[in-house]
Amino acid sequence: MQRGGVVYILSSPNRSVLYIGVTSDLYKRMVEHREKVYPDSFIAKYNCIMLVYYKGFERIEEAIAEEKRIKGGSRKQKEEL
Repeated sequence: MQRGGVVYILSSPNRSVLYIGVTSDLYKRMVEHREKVYPDSFIAKYNCIMLVYYKGFERIEEAIAEEKRIKGGSRKQKEEL
């Protein structure tokens, strides 16, 4: 059975830091980020808890490919999403 995926961008409250990620369960992942389940993570260190963009895909592989494409782009391109 194929699982879908979501690529997402989080920002710090002052919008100075962006984080791009991919998950099969966006709601669960956001709860983990906001509750700082992983206290030594990039998310916890830079307080990236504001969801500013997300896009769903039928297959997780498509979401991973889009994550890589977005990460390869400029800050301006990320902000335009």
